[in-house]
Amino acid sequence: MGQDQTKHQIEKGLRLYQSNETAKALDIWKRVLEKSTDLPGRFRVLGCLITAHSEMGKYKDMMTFAVTQIDVAREIADSDYVTESYLNLARSNEKLCDFPKAIAYCKTCLSMQGTTVGLQLNGQVCLSMGNAYLGLSSFQKALECFEKALRYAHSNDDKMLECRVCCSLGNFYIQLKDYEKALFFPCKGAELVSDYGKGWSLKYKAMSQYHMAVAYRKLGRSDDAMECCEESMKIAIQHRDRPLQALCLLCFADIHRHHTDAMLYMLKAHCLSETIYRTKGSQQLLREHVVKFHECMEDMELYCGMCGDSIGDKNSQLQALPCSHLFHLKCIQSSGSRGCPNCRRSAVKPGYV
Repeated sequence: MGQDQTKHQIEKGLRLYQSNETAKALDIWKRVLEKSTDLPGRFRVLGCLITAHSEMGKYKDMMTFAVTQIDVAREIADSDYVTESYLNLARSNEKLCDFPKAIAYCKTCLSMQGTTVGLQLNGQVCLSMGNAYLGLSSFQKALECFEKALRYAHSNDDKMLECRVCCSLGNFYIQLKDYEKALFFPCKGAELVSDYGKGWSLKYKAMSQYHMAVAYRKLGRSDDAMECCEESMKIAIQHRDRPLQALCLLCFADIHRHHTDAMLYMLKAHCLSETIYRTKGSQQLLREHVVKFHECMEDMELYCGMCGDSIGDKNSQLQALPCSHLFHLKCIQSSGSRGCPNCRRSAVKPGYV
C-alpha cells in the first residue's frame, strides 16, 4: 500500500471514527498498519490508534501502539517524529499511572528543543507532565507545569490546549479543596468550547462539563452538578468514551450520596424536634415536625411497600429482596408471595439486613 492509498484509508477511518463507527475505523487503521509501506503514513495511523484506545480506556493497547510508533519514528530518522512519539509514550504511562516514567519521557521531549514540532508540542508536554506530578501529589511542580502549558497555549493561540489545561487545573484545585477555583477553570474551559469549539470534538465539551460537575458537587450545588454530569455522560456514551463514563458514574454516585446524607440529617433533626416538642406539649410544632419527618421518609423511600409503615423509626427486623427493595420481615413472611410488590420481580433466597 503506497502513500496515496495510505492517506485515503486513514481519512476514511477518521470519518468513520467521527461518526462513532469505532470498530470499522479500527479495522481500517489496523489493515493500513499491516499493509502500508509509507513510513509517515504508518506513523500517522499509529497516532490515530493511540488516541482511539486512550478514549476507549484500553491503556495497555495504547502503550503497545506508542512503543511501535517510536520504532517507526526512529526508522524515519526525523527528530520531529521522535518528539511526538515520546509524548504519546508519556501519555500512555500517565494513563497507566506510571507517573515517574511519564515525567521522564516528558523531559526527553523537552530536551529536543531544536525541532519545529518539539517547540509546538511543548505546551502539551508540560500539560502531561503536570498531570503526572499531580498524580504523585507534587502540587508545586504540577502547578508550575500547568502554568507553563497555559503560557504556551496563549503564545500559540492554542484554544484547545488552553481548554485542556483549564480542566487539569480544575482537578488540581479539587485536590487542594479550593472549590471556587476548581469551578472557575473548567467554566473557563466551557467558555472556550462555546466560543471556539465548532470544529472541535465534543470530547472537549464533555471534559469541561465533567470537571464543572465535580466542583459544583463540592460546593453543595447538587442540581447544577447533576445537570453538568448528565451532559458529560450523554456525550461520553455517544462517543464511547468509557473512562469518562466511569468518572461520570462516580460523580453521580457522589451527588446521590450527598443528597442522601442531607436527607438523613434532616430526618434526625425532625425526629429530635418531635421529641422536644412532645415533651413541651407544643402540639402545633409537634405536628409540623411529624409531617416533615414522614415527608422525608417518603422522599427516601424508607417505608415498607407492604404495610406502608416507616422503616427505621422503630426497632424491627428487615428483609431485602434481590431487587434491593426493603420490607419488614414479618410482612414478607405473612404475605406468602415470592414476588416484590414494588417492582413485581420474582424473589428467591432474600438476604437479611
